[in-house]
Amino acid sequence: MPQSPQSPQLHRFPFQVANKFEPPDVLAEMRAADPVVRIVLPFGLEAWLVTRHADVRAVAADPRFSKQAATTAGRSPIPMVSGSKALFWMDPPEHTRVRKIVSAAFTARRIEALRPRVEGLAADLVDRMIAKGPPADLITEVALPLPLAVICELLGVPGDERERFQEWADQMLFTGAAAPGQVEQIRAAREALDEYLGDLIRRKKAAPTPADDMLTMLLRAHDEDARLTEEEMRAFSVVLLVAGYHTTTGSLTHAIYHLLRDPARYRLLHDRPELIPTAVEELLRYSQIGSGIVTMRVATEDVEIGGAEIKAGEAVLLSISSANRDGSVFPDADALDLARADNQHLAFGHGIHFCLGAQLGRLELGAALSALATRLPKARLAVSDSELSWPPGQMIARPVTFPLTW
Repeated sequence: MPQSPQSPQLHRFPFQVANKFEPPDVLAEMRAADPVVRIVLPFGLEAWLVTRHADVRAVAADPRFSKQAATTAGRSPIPMVSGSKALFWMDPPEHTRVRKIVSAAFTARRIEALRPRVEGLAADLVDRMIAKGPPADLITEVALPLPLAVICELLGVPGDERERFQEWADQMLFTGAAAPGQVEQIRAAREALDEYLGDLIRRKKAAPTPADDMLTMLLRAHDEDARLTEEEMRAFSVVLLVAGYHTTTGSLTHAIYHLLRDPARYRLLHDRPELIPTAVEELLRYSQIGSGIVTMRVATEDVEIGGAEIKAGEAVLLSISSANRDGSVFPDADALDLARADNQHLAFGHGIHFCLGAQLGRLELGAALSALATRLPKARLAVSDSELSWPPGQMIARPVTFPLTW
């Protein structure tokens, strides 16, 4: 029988975990016995949580679940997206129009052209970290500056203005439930970033010689065909900055943690660098970097998913980390297999909202893993797991620091 929306079983979300590098144990229990459950978010909204791989894919591909409806007042899980015009929160036909324009910046050819720059930057960052000597913080030395530099180069942000970008992006990383006043801080950061991007767009528009960057490309689309508004350009830049920067930083930190838990895994990438592409896919599948709040959708009509009757207007979250540990899809799903073939993970989503920057993320992770494994074959975590500090309220979980020694 379908589960009633008034079910007394209401789980507080995000779930508590003993080790923040691992998904909550309760997810495995839910996949087996109760795959679509009622949850309550930190700011009080009740929603459904979908945990099985097949059901997550089904919701992500179903047009009856709206992303845009999740940005309305009182339902938005993240203050920065309330009323957002960002591609990530659009529905067709607006989504179709904007994605067609911005996808030109993420073609396989353009991403491959970035490879020498990204690999060189990763190697330089690791070399500088080594020169400073151990212990060194992987996050501040490599995992944070690599994606931030790449995103800023894509947008054409001048080097002396990138520090402000980082400050705003850090402030916009939280759900708004971490501390009193956090929501106002997030909104202030969003407004400051919007103002900066508007100024940057005006400067690029006035430049005598067009630059070869993403904002200039989007400006041409706006000027030639009037298909992209300045608000949409700014919103896309914000999502690119926050998602591309923090997601990659978190993914790399989690990947190194899982590799170093078993030194033989890490050493394998040093001895067999040809495994790095499959290792990247497996580490993306295996890692737990987000709670799933940004996957929120709202049902536009009554839909049955996984035996649960979801009513029109109810919010739904997709647990990507749970789907990626679904044993019906991934044999020995809780094992980290760096040579795993046919890896159908959902780390980049599914359906029309599949991550535009997936290939760029893969490139950055592969470049960083290669640089680290090649230069630091004896790297290890310099502190115990219990000594790592985790800020509360993060959308993309990563420790404050990740000290390495070698």
